[in-house]
Amino acid sequence: MDAYELITRNAAEVVTEEELAELADDPDGKRAYVGYEPSGVLHIGHMLTATKLIDLQEAGFEVTVLLADVHAYLNDKGTFEEIRETADRMQEQFIAYGLDKSQTEFVLGSEFQLDEEYTLDLHAAELETTLSRAKRAMAEIARGDHAKVSQMVYPLMQALDIEYLDVDLAVGGLDQRKVHMLAREGLPELGYHARPCIHTPILADLTTGVGKMSASSGVTISMEDSTERIDDVVQSAFCPPTRDPDPDEEGRERENPVLELFQYHIFPRFEAVTVERPDEYGGNVTYETYEALATALDTGELHPADAKSALSRYLDELVAPGRRRLEELRA
Repeated sequence: MDAYELITRNAAEVVTEEELAELADDPDGKRAYVGYEPSGVLHIGHMLTATKLIDLQEAGFEVTVLLADVHAYLNDKGTFEEIRETADRMQEQFIAYGLDKSQTEFVLGSEFQLDEEYTLDLHAAELETTLSRAKRAMAEIARGDHAKVSQMVYPLMQALDIEYLDVDLAVGGLDQRKVHMLAREGLPELGYHARPCIHTPILADLTTGVGKMSASSGVTISMEDSTERIDDVVQSAFCPPTRDPDPDEEGRERENPVLELFQYHIFPRFEAVTVERPDEYGGNVTYETYEALATALDTGELHPADAKSALSRYLDELVAPGRRRLEELRA
């Protein structure tokens, strides 16, 4: 797998392919970034973008992780002291998950976002940005009449962060697309150049296969989950014997979230997946690619129950180092 293939593996979108191909031609020393509001415990959504950061490091990129304490404050997530304590715990979990410490820089937003130059650029961005444009970009942050003025500024800061962190590539979930497009349009208006972006997929709800998985609903997997909790969540997940489920009774499109977790979390981190089965049910079988496993489910060679048992075991292996680190920090 060449650098471009590794960088774009499992990406939902690349903006633009030509710009990214140029970076992939000489990735050494290039810097990619992703930003997270400090939230305490990493969950499966954080792990998805973190897996992409690991791909980028393997391709030769340096990685900047913005622990966005100012953004979290503007989004009413607590005091600065509380948010920074949470950021420290998140940093430890990212390293435990597999980010290469020697290729990763963790930055608090407050280290540069309160400086005069940044503040003046933020005001310049406010002058250049219409209310409707800002509302479109903030749609994933807050909606409706309860949105606050601070949240309107939030996406403008995200755009400026790309410049002030001096990065070559922005990474985020597909829900960050509007912010990244705002950055690509707005940074040149301030005299800066636009950067390419990679967007990772939004995973389907674990229990229904509809919509997106949500930590707020409680049906997700996090770094603090026990082996038993992970198994309970996986065993209750929606997993029909196909990669292309029929719509639900309300006509909503569905995905197979068990297969999504194999594709986006397991196969990028393991060379092969072994499904353990009793001899009377065919014995153990090893799949070296996601495509082989998904095809086996489609054809009936692999039973959904066996797929779930394997997924539970591999997810637990991914989560275990972070779980141990959290236990150490809390001791």
